[in-house]
Amino acid sequence: PRSNQLCAPDTTHVEMLRLLVTCVCAVAAATASAPEDAPLNLWSGVTVGLKSDDASVEKGAGEQYQFQADVNKLMDIIINSLYSKKEIFLRELISNGSDALDKVRFMSLTDSAVLGEGDTSKLEMKLIADKEAKTLTLIDRGCGMSKEDLINHLGTVAQSGTSSFIEAFQQGADVNLIGQFGVGFYSVYLVADNVAVHSKSNEDDKQWVWESTADSTFSVYEDKGEELGRGTKIVLTLKEDCLEFLEEERLKGLIKRYSEFINFPIYLYTTKEEEEEVPIEEGDEDDEEGEDEEDEEEGEDEEEDEEEIEDAEEEDDAPKTKKVKKTVSDWELVNDAKALWTRNPSDITDDEYKSFYQSLTKDVGEPLTHTHF
Repeated sequence: PRSNQLCAPDTTHVEMLRLLVTCVCAVAAATASAPEDAPLNLWSGVTVGLKSDDASVEKGAGEQYQFQADVNKLMDIIINSLYSKKEIFLRELISNGSDALDKVRFMSLTDSAVLGEGDTSKLEMKLIADKEAKTLTLIDRGCGMSKEDLINHLGTVAQSGTSSFIEAFQQGADVNLIGQFGVGFYSVYLVADNVAVHSKSNEDDKQWVWESTADSTFSVYEDKGEELGRGTKIVLTLKEDCLEFLEEERLKGLIKRYSEFINFPIYLYTTKEEEEEVPIEEGDEDDEEGEDEEDEEEGEDEEEDEEEIEDAEEEDDAPKTKKVKKTVSDWELVNDAKALWTRNPSDITDDEYKSFYQSLTKDVGEPLTHTHF
């Protein structure tokens, strides 16, 4: 039996043998090429890493990484959750965007150059719903993330909040509490099959993309698309049963609810039909005259009325116009309500103070007391 094992080694033995041969060859090459008086570095030019058997890792763009174990567990919980209030993903994205904007505003107090110029200097958030592509995009002009930030914050470095949330969930906690543990970003997988995070930080000359389909891996690669200047753009490819989050009215309602205490403007790219008056062209007049001739056959009374109308039109020197509908797209400010702290205390209810406390602390309980001065 032992001789059979030696004659028919398994795949693991073959791979180990290959690695050993590779290392020996690398050492031999390093020894041959090194100067006689130079110290020998046996690992010079040798790259050591983990090879994944997952086909998606080989096919994906950019550098591939494995999710840190606790993050992987967290995503499994979210993806397989039967929790009905999937809308909390938007609350978490808006909250994260607000934090990023707060950070860059704070940094600008000591260095105004941090804000940049033009559109980059505007501290705001924007949302775009694309029904054809089935994508929802959120853009903020916050501090943005470098390549290292994307890798560390969204996948590989262990976070105490991740472990705490998993433990709380196993004890029966609600997914709605995910924001309390600082890992609210992963709630996007309640509604999305694929997530791409485009980000540009002032600390990094390049713009990067973090992307994952919620399997065990994610990729990071340089962004060759639209330049952000500074900030983050998150593109969610929505699941088939979550396309309601592409409807304008649905998004407006959620933005107003979850941005009640956000002190930055949030715009939604909206499309609507408007009527406008345009001059009637010569061909249009001929069509109208043809319709008038058909109407004349209906009776003498109508004939007289039409003649009077035509006479009136001839006397009128103003150009003839008609109303047509056209589709107009523009940015609409959604969170136009005043912040709580800018209002008169006598106009604010106890429920509003309670909501403000819960939004600020992520606590589901009520505050012991409050004061407003």
